[in-house]
Amino acid sequence: MCIRDRLKAQLVEYFKSNQADIRSQIIALVTEMVRQKTINVVSDKLPEFPFLKMRGEEYRIAEIVQRELDKVGIPYEIFARAEGRPNVISRLGQNKSGQRLLMPAHMDVVPAGEGWLTDPFEVVEKEGKLYGRGTLDNKGPLASILIAAQVLKKLGIDQQLTGELMVAALSDEEAEDPDGINYGIGYLVEENLINPTMAIVPDIGGNMLEIDVAEKGRTVIKITALGKQAHGSTPEKGINAIFMMAKLVDELERLKFKYEVHPLLGNPTLNLGEIHGGVASNIVPGSCYIYLDIRSVPGQTEEILLEQIQECIAKVPNGNFKVEIISTNQPHAISPDGELVRKIQSNAKDFLNIEPQAIGQGGGTYAKTLCLNGIAAVGWGPGDDNAFHVANEYVEIKQLVDFALLTCLLAVDLLV
Repeated sequence: MCIRDRLKAQLVEYFKSNQADIRSQIIALVTEMVRQKTINVVSDKLPEFPFLKMRGEEYRIAEIVQRELDKVGIPYEIFARAEGRPNVISRLGQNKSGQRLLMPAHMDVVPAGEGWLTDPFEVVEKEGKLYGRGTLDNKGPLASILIAAQVLKKLGIDQQLTGELMVAALSDEEAEDPDGINYGIGYLVEENLINPTMAIVPDIGGNMLEIDVAEKGRTVIKITALGKQAHGSTPEKGINAIFMMAKLVDELERLKFKYEVHPLLGNPTLNLGEIHGGVASNIVPGSCYIYLDIRSVPGQTEEILLEQIQECIAKVPNGNFKVEIISTNQPHAISPDGELVRKIQSNAKDFLNIEPQAIGQGGGTYAKTLCLNGIAAVGWGPGDDNAFHVANEYVEIKQLVDFALLTCLLAVDLLV
């Protein structure tokens, strides 16, 4: 029996013999973390949450993470762009082979919203599931990877890793502030504070049956129609910006993108998510603006998208528009046949009797940021993708335990 097989057998036996304890530890960790209201919203919405002193307040979870790492002597570093918004990066292994696996989970959550049957910040265990804000997104998976790190340390397997496992608790995933400043993965990559060669991001759901290897790009565009204000009784003296915008909206609805269908991502999409204009019913509006959300596929560049928007604008008679790109990121895709995907598939099949498949998605995760910076990253983890950002968010306890085991097994397979 080779060393990898021996270590994996040891891990499987440990999880089998200590299943009840591991389950209890995960439940306790998730319960403690969910109680911390680490709500992350854009700055102008912060006054709606008077109990928050700052966006996120991830330091509350970081303190728990540090305590859990200290229990077994796992070294870690703390990086923070701003006080109260730390990122905790722990490292296990010898880092001799050059392979470095990052397992990141974020500490912030979205607001609870309405429709909850129970207190969203008090975990309720029911029928093998944990209910509460953050149980799935992303405090449950964070608990799993923390338990996995502790097991690897307790069994001394960290000393057998010739590569390095980086378990990371990160800030600032749930809300993108208009200033564009990121305090989590973007900050760490930008400042070269982490250097993984590959990553598994447990933030897509799919009940561990889907491996996200491709994500659409996202470009947010603001278009302003520039008219001329006048009194509502003499509209002929003005130029109605809303009427002007209505003509452009009609053209945008008919827009046919230039692209090649991607085998995993399919077609690009355009959503008109906001429209604003006018100040009173008796005033001809002098301006009107809209926000577009375009999800692009590989091959669609920012230049191509803008060119097609301008083609729509050119079809509006006497149109006068200002076009601004608010934010943009490119689509990405890695090979569904790469080593990381194959190792996830083989371990999931061998030890959980499930067969996860490679997929693409329209949303964005840490995986995109990492991939666009040359790191082979995939999304894969526990949970139902329909339970994200909704009332009565939940995750299955068994999946959290299984994910902890698979994290250990993948560390051995990829880093020994």
